Amino acid sequence: MRESILTIPVTEIFEPKCGCPICTLRDTLESRTVDYIMGAAMMEPDVRIETNKLGFCHVHFEQMRACKNRLSLALMLQSHLQHLQSELSKKSLFHGRNAKRKTVSAVNESCFVCSKIEWGMSRIMRTLFEMYEQQEDFRKLFEQQQMLCLPHYEMLIEMMDESLDKKLHKRFSQACADLMNKYLGELEKDVSHFCKMYDYRNTGANADWGNSKDSVERAIKFLTTR
Repeated sequence: MRESILTIPVTEIFEPKCGCPICTLRDTLESRTVDYIMGAAMMEPDVRIETNKLGFCHVHFEQMRACKNRLSLALMLQSHLQHLQSELSKKSLFHGRNAKRKTVSAVNESCFVCSKIEWGMSRIMRTLFEMYEQQEDFRKLFEQQQMLCLPHYEMLIEMMDESLDKKLHKRFSQACADLMNKYLGELEKDVSHFCKMYDYRNTGANADWGNSKDSVERAIKFLTTR
């Protein structure tokens, strides 16, 4: 498979060999979607219809709020709240007694950014498996990654059955397991060292924290992707 508009983004994510590459793919899509929705897209009628209907989850509300463009966010909230108010105030023979509950449930469980990430990831992952199947160089690059987080390890193994030639299942699953287990072992040592450093015998000006200072944060990211 030659480099193309589909394969280049995957290669660019994997080449640095830093962190979980699937997390990086997700984060890249997420950042671009948040930037998109907080920019000129917020004034596009078709986009506003989608955001009114889907809303946003807490994680992505916080990311939008961090963009400091409070007016854009407020305008989206105004439109979304007005749409929600209109939907919940409907009284019609065609609306059953559970209609309001279903409307609220739909809003609580949906997110515009999440939907775009899911759409983008499904296509990128299809390309990733095609590259793994067709390119020995990419198979080697995959095996040279720093790590896989626990949720994305599970995701890749689950997707493997329907996305990859059976002849490559053993190699792929072993590569995923090696990347996950190697990092898990290093992480456990760092967290254990962090705990030991709170023993009074390990305090002082020459205390050696090694790689443990950010081990709590890294452990959370390994376990949750966040």
